[in-house]
Amino acid sequence: METKEALRERIWELLERREAARFPGARGRISNFTGAEKCARMLANLPVWRKAKVIKVNPDSPQRAIRQLALEEGKILYMAVPRLRAPKPFIELDPKRLKGSPYGASSIKGAAKYGRPVSLDEMKKIDLVVCGSVAVNHKGGRIGKGGGYSDLEYALLREHGKVSADTPILTSVHPLQIVNDDMPMTEHDIPLNFIVTPAEAIELEPCYPKPKGIYWNLLPAEKIEAIPVLKAGKDDGKCS
Repeated sequence: METKEALRERIWELLERREAARFPGARGRISNFTGAEKCARMLANLPVWRKAKVIKVNPDSPQRAIRQLALEEGKILYMAVPRLRAPKPFIELDPKRLKGSPYGASSIKGAAKYGRPVSLDEMKKIDLVVCGSVAVNHKGGRIGKGGGYSDLEYALLREHGKVSADTPILTSVHPLQIVNDDMPMTEHDIPLNFIVTPAEAIELEPCYPKPKGIYWNLLPAEKIEAIPVLKAGKDDGKCS
């Protein structure tokens, strides 16, 4: 089975070679891809999207149109603070209170300007999680850029009852990012329920269980020290 890093490199190279990656290129990130905006229009018709009132979306560029759509449709949007480096690790964007435009607020800088930093206890229960991906497969496998933050954000939310095993997880990708290979999924990796491309929405039956919370034994000490909510949770014996 191909390692995660080898698979990332293969997909990044493929996106760049096929000119599907936008500036500044694919490597080292959740790559922005041609047709990313069409993914938002595609998922707008999904029942799981229409039903959701509160959504958590990653802050990366290819999912910006999805964040904008959520705000335009009156959904409450949560974005993580980059690298979870703030004591209040999420930003809440409530369309009813929004002073900026949905487009402006959908960027990382716009969210910080117009949104409200919140603690985990202040957050509402989330109906749908949208994450970015580098590579995915039809078994629900997902590989990110390697930082582990999407998995950790989910774990924190699960610990605090903001998501459950039934909360759908969706990603939007370019078709070149869908592979037929098995993936080395671990117990802390989040599996997918939906893949959305510019041309189709694919509902999956994931072969992997969703993480039940934080797996402290898998977290490096330096990551715990660098993330205030983790450090506080470790010191107190819980996450807060």
